[in-house]
Amino acid sequence: MSSMLDFSDEPDPASRQRQLAGLLGGAAGPGRIRLQTVSLMRWIATGGQLFAILFVHYSLDIRLPLLAMLPAVALVALANGALLIAYGSKARISERVSAMLLGGDIVQLCYLLLLSGGLQNPFAILLLLPVTLAAATLGRVEIVVLTGLSLLGAACLALFPGQLPWRDGSLTLPPLYLLASWTALSMALILIAVFAWNSAEEVRRHAQALAATQLALAREQKLSALGGQAAAAAHLLGSPLGTINVIAKELVRELPADSPLMVEAGELLEQAHRCREILATFGRQRDDSEHQAFTTAPLSTLLEGIAEDCARPGVEFEVRLDFVDDRDEPDLVLSPELRHALTNVINNALQFAAAEVLITVRPSRQGLTLVIEDDGPGFSPQILDWLGEPYVSSRRDNGGMGLGVFIAKTLLARTGAKIEFSNRIKGARVTITWPAAAVQGLNEETAYGGPNV
Repeated sequence: MSSMLDFSDEPDPASRQRQLAGLLGGAAGPGRIRLQTVSLMRWIATGGQLFAILFVHYSLDIRLPLLAMLPAVALVALANGALLIAYGSKARISERVSAMLLGGDIVQLCYLLLLSGGLQNPFAILLLLPVTLAAATLGRVEIVVLTGLSLLGAACLALFPGQLPWRDGSLTLPPLYLLASWTALSMALILIAVFAWNSAEEVRRHAQALAATQLALAREQKLSALGGQAAAAAHLLGSPLGTINVIAKELVRELPADSPLMVEAGELLEQAHRCREILATFGRQRDDSEHQAFTTAPLSTLLEGIAEDCARPGVEFEVRLDFVDDRDEPDLVLSPELRHALTNVINNALQFAAAEVLITVRPSRQGLTLVIEDDGPGFSPQILDWLGEPYVSSRRDNGGMGLGVFIAKTLLARTGAKIEFSNRIKGARVTITWPAAAVQGLNEETAYGGPNV
């Protein structure tokens, strides 16, 4: 029984990191880049280089130094093949190894361009490819190093352009054109690296925050499952315990007072009564908030319970009903997801309020609106438009990361709700709106005993 009802503590950080890595498909681990991804890009680049060199040399009749260029292409192809044979296409490589491979590609491309006109060669634009791939997959240090290497290569190609091979011999473009080409390429390298890294980092942050949300919901689902198992066990054990109780009573009544078995029979009857009392508690209303989550009640009553759990000294709260039409207040069961989201929003209001928090429930034919207002400092105008995004918080100084509001917004969105943040003359206002169809969905979840997960 102890192995089935395991209420162990939270997993250690290493275990949590492994769980996040699993949810993110291995992206949280040290070797998160598949060799096949880097290898495929290098095969495409190598094939393109070989085709371009041979096409220009033989079809366009522009003489290129093949004896100097083809070995450089072959070297990259051999190195790529050797890596695949040694480690396999499914292997994952570290960011440092991936950066070294991309750095080698940059050096090889600069060498080919140096032999074919430098920045006068239109294929110099290909210097953007390794930097873009690095910005999308690697860390900040590796991106800075590879971008710097590309900028250094572009500068060398601008300073030592050589002559551009042409049909009539060679072609030399004006220095002003080379300066403009170098400026444009350098700006493109920096801007694309910054933009690609910021975009990839935002995706990674969203993935990590959603993974953390999934872990929290998985824990809630496990607790719900354990509660169901406990209720089933209480029901199944009722009949055997009733039989034991009847037999124990008969033994106590039939045995002589001086029988040596009287003490054991009395103990058996007492323990049977105790078991029945313990099983009976599974059906009683507990003060524990996790048991309250499965109680059907008017929404205003449920919100009062949440506010009482989050209350702090010196701050009063009021839950007010505002009827727009003849629509009644819904009776709901707050699922773990919805309870977590509402608790986060109400707790934030109580923590920032100076003296009062007002919670207004406004049912109508158009849907259900919930307004949480406080008399605190309000939201910072600098982050008001970004609230609900991960790592955006007005409590950075206190270690706040903004994940609580992000998780609450995500969980509310799953119920069909829309959340809006705004400021009053004094204080903050959070408005949560469910359209009529979403309210009907909440009522159906209540009727069937909770959400389908």
